[in-house]
Amino acid sequence: MSSPAWTAASAATALTAGGRRKAELVALPEGVPSLAELFTFARDAELRFDTLRMRIEDHVAGTRGDREQVIEATLRHPGEAKVVTADPNLGTAGNYDLWISDGETVRTWSAQHGKGTQRPVRRRVVGLEDPDFPGSSTVYLPLTALPAESLPDAFVHPGGLCQNVLGTGQTWISGTSDEAGREALVVTCDHPRSIGIAADRPDHQLQVSFDRETGLILRLFETIAGGVTRDARVTSLTPNAQLTPATFHFAFPNGATLIY
Repeated sequence: MSSPAWTAASAATALTAGGRRKAELVALPEGVPSLAELFTFARDAELRFDTLRMRIEDHVAGTRGDREQVIEATLRHPGEAKVVTADPNLGTAGNYDLWISDGETVRTWSAQHGKGTQRPVRRRVVGLEDPDFPGSSTVYLPLTALPAESLPDAFVHPGGLCQNVLGTGQTWISGTSDEAGREALVVTCDHPRSIGIAADRPDHQLQVSFDRETGLILRLFETIAGGVTRDARVTSLTPNAQLTPATFHFAFPNGATLIY
């Protein structure tokens, strides 16, 4: 079952000659790693590639019915990222939301509503680097930021999920799976308690699949009382993808309404 609490989600790692952080673990050990080894490996997932393309299909079942979304995330270190979210049942033409950042400015665009925003990147809270703080009181500093509290952010920067969610329940490595043609280690967590009140139930379970090669999350499967409430899985993943210079270019359409 659960190993001792892992609180290294924000731990600083050594720097390369170019001044970029490098992963603490180059690869996972053969066989089944410990939870601490897997979580440490996953924390540094984004440090194992320069560019990334990821497609996530997200199915959520709730009191208002089922919801389906397709999320396309693209990033180039350091700082450039784009996330496009669409309902596949409506098509993408005029029915998508865009989040795009160059590391200094974040722009958002809702094609359906014709509204956009343009704001500076949110500044971090000052002082979190204090070495006297326990790990659980600090936050991970991403090499390339993604929308906060989004699936792409959780899948590419898994440290917070490992520490603050999976680390709060009865957690163990329950097996392996194939996700998007890649070998994954499956972590099962019974009754994670660092979540929304509505799901803080003893019959709440999470299964999270980690890519054995990169540490990225490939699937998040959630059940309550045996019923599936969420199944978010990566259907396409390309680390070190070839990206064109125009990948992160965006201009608001004529007539767009900008709100601050």
